[in-house]
Amino acid sequence: MKMLLLIPLLTGFTSVGAIAADGFRKSPPAAPYQQVSKLVKLPDFLPGMGQLFVDPTTLPAGPFLAYDHDGKLVSTIYMLPMRDLNPDKSFDNLAAPGGNVDHVDVHYNAGHPGVEEPHVHVVLWHVAADGEAGVAK
Repeated sequence: MKMLLLIPLLTGFTSVGAIAADGFRKSPPAAPYQQVSKLVKLPDFLPGMGQLFVDPTTLPAGPFLAYDHDGKLVSTIYMLPMRDLNPDKSFDNLAAPGGNVDHVDVHYNAGHPGVEEPHVHVVLWHVAADGEAGVAK
């Protein structure tokens, strides 16, 4: 039931695409974004996600900017707390700083350093599915 609440949210991402700023396309992104591994106890590069940057004032939801090993932006990730996925809360106008969104993945996460509570990763991929290999390892 709660996952059904994400359907309207996900359908709006493809219309957000053209707002990318060049300051986000290569690592490191412009301020106020900071490297997540310098804010919490996480590795510099997370297999399957990449090297993450976030504006600390937007925690826990983000957006988190994810870069591949070459420093190219591959996705924008939102970490939405499960407790906030209810009829009383909405996540409207989520930006995709990386520009056009090729596809969207949604994954449950039980929690990790930085976002300890159960949450959902909403991954806005700026690359085609085969481009995800750049963050696989």
